[in-house]
Amino acid sequence: MFSALYKKNISKNAINPSTKRLSPDSLTLPLKNLSLVLGLVLTTMLSACQEPVTEQKDVQQSAQTDAQAADATHTNINIVSPDWGNAATLTAMGYPPIATGDVRVWDRWVGKPALPSGTIDLGIRYQPNAELVAQLPVDLVVDNSFYQHARNLYGDVPAESIMFAAKGEIANWADYTEPTRKLGELIHEPKLAEDYIAKSKKDISLASARLQQRYPNVKKFAVVQFVDANNMRMYVANSLFQPALKGMGKELDVLGKGNQWGFVSIRMGDLAQLDDETCLLIINPLSPITRAEIDDSLIWQRLSYGNERCVGELPPVWIYGGMSSLVSLANNLSAVTLKGGAAS
Repeated sequence: MFSALYKKNISKNAINPSTKRLSPDSLTLPLKNLSLVLGLVLTTMLSACQEPVTEQKDVQQSAQTDAQAADATHTNINIVSPDWGNAATLTAMGYPPIATGDVRVWDRWVGKPALPSGTIDLGIRYQPNAELVAQLPVDLVVDNSFYQHARNLYGDVPAESIMFAAKGEIANWADYTEPTRKLGELIHEPKLAEDYIAKSKKDISLASARLQQRYPNVKKFAVVQFVDANNMRMYVANSLFQPALKGMGKELDVLGKGNQWGFVSIRMGDLAQLDDETCLLIINPLSPITRAEIDDSLIWQRLSYGNERCVGELPPVWIYGGMSSLVSLANNLSAVTLKGGAAS
């Protein structure tokens, strides 16, 4: 580039015809011009290089200040929870664990809330994959008494037990709000927990209004989950269905006192003891084979569910879950299709 500029500024008169060489005097003006041009070019280049550096430095300093401010107000904690109840409630709160158990069948048994796509599957909930656990950047394990046998897999990582369950014979709202608040304390986000509790109460109230508008004559529900075509679990007063239905202004009809898991085992014929006005809710999943066997059952046909008696099927909800299960149940119930009896 510079050689072309140099030649362009050489005058024809500066060439001695006899020698065909450039005269020293003839080079003076071009060289002066070249020096001037080079000076301007270098000045421009230096200015152009210096300005972005200053701007970039300011941006970096600003970003660093913002990051420090964010760190001062929020600390991310990597939580692992083999328990679906805690995992679902944390996810619904907006603070999902990095890993939980049996992710592959989450949709079949829990449904909502949906786990983030990056959630790591620990393997079987009751027996987490030890090799996988050893590789996780976990800061805290949240489980309950059902999983404490596996705590040795996490080494020196601290563990906290959070249990969503009735403290007495009848489950109430506090049995679910208190553990939720404890989760908020563990993640150093108590307001997040309070906001979620308030939102949950509002969501259940809205679901109640929708259900009342659709089926104003249905006042009582019984809740079962089939083990096979003749045996089932009936969920009773110390299950999550009690506070959920109470929050929706409905009554839970039961046959007996439940075990520590909130259910009593019954047979299909026992359903005849329920009031005719009670609507039977069947919690999925229900296999196609079991469904076909139920339809062929003479006892089921005599009970007349779907005709003289009210019946409906609900999507999966984790029955041993926390606040998120209460909300899911209420939303599912507000959208359920009921047939027969008081629903007609």
